[in-house]
Amino acid sequence: MKKVVVISSTPRSGGNSETLAQQFAEGARAAGHEVTYINLRDLGLKFCIGCMVCQKTRSDCVLSDGMKGLYETVQQADVLAFATPVYYYSVSGQLKTFLDRLNPLYVRENSFRDVYLLATAAEDEDFAVDGSVTAVQGWCDCFDGVSIKGVLRGVGVNEKGEVEATDYPRRAYEMGGSV
Repeated sequence: MKKVVVISSTPRSGGNSETLAQQFAEGARAAGHEVTYINLRDLGLKFCIGCMVCQKTRSDCVLSDGMKGLYETVQQADVLAFATPVYYYSVSGQLKTFLDRLNPLYVRENSFRDVYLLATAAEDEDFAVDGSVTAVQGWCDCFDGVSIKGVLRGVGVNEKGEVEATDYPRRAYEMGGSV
């Protein structure tokens, strides 16, 4: 059994990337893994202020918001799955802020090694997700032994619910089950 943390970064409740995140989580649960599901829109995240106190003192972030209590959850996960809508060919601002706020983990011993990306884009071509892959890969590169194990490019979906008419939810479920 692995500890899997699924992070949904859409600001839109019931959005396409959230559907994929939920399906990934269900697949992982069905495979017998322990799953924690996080909706970033519920956290009231503040932006990193670059004070680096977390690095100097090996403590959690000095900011008080929904990140409190999440550092240990992420640190102890074996698998992380990030779900994001693609905005301007990159991850959502919510996901970028979350990744920045994980800065306290940089100086810690972390369990996570495997990262998955579930991205939805209005654009019909797979290249629309390339910037999101680059953003998440850049974060992974800051941690020894961490890599992207899978990417679901949910392209050609824009309106809320459009993803339901595709095979992307099934693929997300199967990806979650294969971690």
